[in-house]
Amino acid sequence: MALTLIGKNHLPGAGKTMQLMTYKNYLYVGNMVPGIGIQILDVSNPKDPRLVGQLPAYKNTLCSKVQIVDDLLIVNFECRNWGEPERVGFAVYHLKDPKKPTELAYYHIGGQGVHRTWYSGKESYVFVTAVPEGFQDRMLMIFDLNDPSKPKQVSRWWLSGQWLAGGEMPSWSEGQKYKLHHAVVEGNRAYLGMWDAGMYILDISNITNPSVVSSINWGPELGGHTHTGLPLPDRNLLVVTDESKGLPGEEPPKFMRILDISDDKNPKELSKYYVVDEDYSQYGPRFGPHNLHENRLDSFINDKIVFVTWFGGGLRIVDISDPYKPKEIDKFIPAPADGMPPTQMNDVYVTTDGLVYLTDRAGSGIYVAEWE
Repeated sequence: MALTLIGKNHLPGAGKTMQLMTYKNYLYVGNMVPGIGIQILDVSNPKDPRLVGQLPAYKNTLCSKVQIVDDLLIVNFECRNWGEPERVGFAVYHLKDPKKPTELAYYHIGGQGVHRTWYSGKESYVFVTAVPEGFQDRMLMIFDLNDPSKPKQVSRWWLSGQWLAGGEMPSWSEGQKYKLHHAVVEGNRAYLGMWDAGMYILDISNITNPSVVSSINWGPELGGHTHTGLPLPDRNLLVVTDESKGLPGEEPPKFMRILDISDDKNPKELSKYYVVDEDYSQYGPRFGPHNLHENRLDSFINDKIVFVTWFGGGLRIVDISDPYKPKEIDKFIPAPADGMPPTQMNDVYVTTDGLVYLTDRAGSGIYVAEWE
């Protein structure tokens, strides 16, 4: 099987793209620049993606992440010290008209707002990564979305030391960041990438009171920046990425790891996957792992093939049939738009019919590849 580029849209002036997902014949794309709303592309012809709409933009507000289940779209609103933001929270939209989503609810969280959400359709809950007022950094908030027009907060979870307003003091070393990137949920477990605190597994069988099952950490010397934990329940495996922030040699090494979670009270590392290249400088400011295709409902689902973005290293497809020996089976490093820097592949979404959608952090918009 091989990846072939079939389409692209460089989205001039708005090409620094982030999370993306499809709904029917449309693609919804988050952006890395504050003040740019979610962009909507018609991909009925994936060889010619066309911009057909955009959600409202808000001053000093980042809308970088999307979640779509059935007819619902969830969008984050985040501020990172850019001035007074118009919105800090998340919104729920209805996709009756895919080109003009209707806002059903906006939930104001305050503080720095929401970095990312997880909503899979397997449960009625939205798992929100947020920095409410009084918290040092990102923590977990869980909302009931039974009534999409009225999200209801049901619980919170954070690491002791994050709630400064509650008198807590961080116990970790200066320069370390103990914070949530996001949760991925499977059954009664939530898998949390906790940045320099490593990987956490929560028991959410009592959704009003999440509790820690276990954690595992290899940072900062052997990783740090733990980003995503993708469970493969039929194999009792967890695929974990640590987000790269630079080039090899500029930071501790960043890997994609395979963990055995057959005993999730005692997760064990089975292997690490890494890309070795002689001349990293040609690939821009980052070269290493970031996002995984997350095996969502109505998308490509496979527990032996992993799609992982590698910033300047493009997209890597890795066979993990043998979890002790991950093997790269294909890669895809698209050329940038004219006059733009080398591409930095940011996020990936794979459809059931083998279309691979990619975003570029460096400004070249979106790419569509075919995997066959």
